[in-house]
Amino acid sequence: MMTKESKRIIIVLVAMCMMFISLIVYISYFQIFKAEGIKYNSYNKRLWIDEEKTLRGSIFDRNGKLLVYSEKNEESQLRHYKYGRLYSHVIGYSYREYGKTGLELKYNNDLLDISVNQAINEFKNMVSEKSIGNDLQLTIDHGLQEKARNLLDGKKGSVIAMNPSTGEVYAMVSLPDFDADNLRNDWKTISENPESPLLNRATQGLYQPGSIFKLIPAIALIEDESIDKTYNCVGKTVIDGYTIRDYNEKGHGEISLPQALALSCNTYFAEKSILIGKDKMGEVAERFKINKSIDFDLPLKTSKFPYKDSIGETEIAAAAIGQGKVEVTPLNMLLIASTIANDGEMSKPKIAKSIMTADGEVKRTIDPIIIDRPIDRITANRLKENMVDVVNSGTGKAAAISGLEVAGKTGTAENSSGNSHAWFLGFAPADDPRVAVVVLLEEEGSTGGKAAAPIARDIMKYAIDNIKN
Repeated sequence: MMTKESKRIIIVLVAMCMMFISLIVYISYFQIFKAEGIKYNSYNKRLWIDEEKTLRGSIFDRNGKLLVYSEKNEESQLRHYKYGRLYSHVIGYSYREYGKTGLELKYNNDLLDISVNQAINEFKNMVSEKSIGNDLQLTIDHGLQEKARNLLDGKKGSVIAMNPSTGEVYAMVSLPDFDADNLRNDWKTISENPESPLLNRATQGLYQPGSIFKLIPAIALIEDESIDKTYNCVGKTVIDGYTIRDYNEKGHGEISLPQALALSCNTYFAEKSILIGKDKMGEVAERFKINKSIDFDLPLKTSKFPYKDSIGETEIAAAAIGQGKVEVTPLNMLLIASTIANDGEMSKPKIAKSIMTADGEVKRTIDPIIIDRPIDRITANRLKENMVDVVNSGTGKAAAISGLEVAGKTGTAENSSGNSHAWFLGFAPADDPRVAVVVLLEEEGSTGGKAAAPIARDIMKYAIDNIKN
């Protein structure tokens, strides 16, 4: 028979075993899910240990133009951001008191030539008192980056341009921005600014997309041959008691899918979305990484279309025209345009091109990767033709480039501020796309066709004329 003393011993042993198992579970969870995030947290002081002995590597654009470099004396190291504001959201900054952001954080180990093997780092420190980090070459074209910022100057929003076949980002600008070279002097003003200049709107801003989102139900319609593609537009329609109107409530008459895209007919897509159904529309959206994470060099918010929630016909119709509960990042929408341009294949977006030694020897190249095929070539080609019509005869005429066929889609998104967001999404040349672009003008209070399309046109023209693949 078990004594009271034996029972107490067993209880203590069981309790200790449970505590031990809990500790193992926690440590395992920490190592698998949390360790990486803490390791690369910009305020992790361990990131600065090797900085004391290493001259941080320089950063160049795709053509070898010097953008960032470091100087070191006996007491300290000074990081120089040659173009102040121009790369504040892409390259970010590296300051002991404010941490690291952007590519400075993502490629910190490369810029300091730190190995993932700690033993190797210790050996380096033993044999050498001082060392030089690696350099980082970007896919960014400095000329286009300057052009994009000048075109966006005085506005809030973002511009991104990329090669649709390689995923190389040629330009990424977000305004308002900040001067990375004078962060110490400006930190209080920057951090307290209600316009959030530290926010990279291109990757971390979530916005209602308006009519550029109509490409999603358009794909669903192309893939479902059972749905009639014609529609008689009278300028407004009522869905489940809610009235949806076209721009100026001007009826378009009997129209087809290509005409509905060219004219950006709200009622067409609202009505057709009910026939498509939320599950099909959501399935198409998720193929383009909406509701999913996207691997990228910079932190990227996840776009949202909560179609699996209990939503009614009104919310489905609102989503089809890029309103309601749909929220997207500009980069995610650019991936949609790039995929269409690239015959249905989605290239992984990238800003880093290669890692080089201080002597210019290439240590590692970041090669292009096709990460998915959301649509087939036939569907992509049909959408290209439809998007060419948008620019030639529809709402995107201001994006036209003489001598080239441009494909695009405009968007005007209502929001809580009362001033609509203006969008343009497109690529050129349509028959052999070399550049895709997204323009977001936050709270512009104008249409995408009037405000965003001209900016996109100038970006595409500059890229085609000046960037050699």
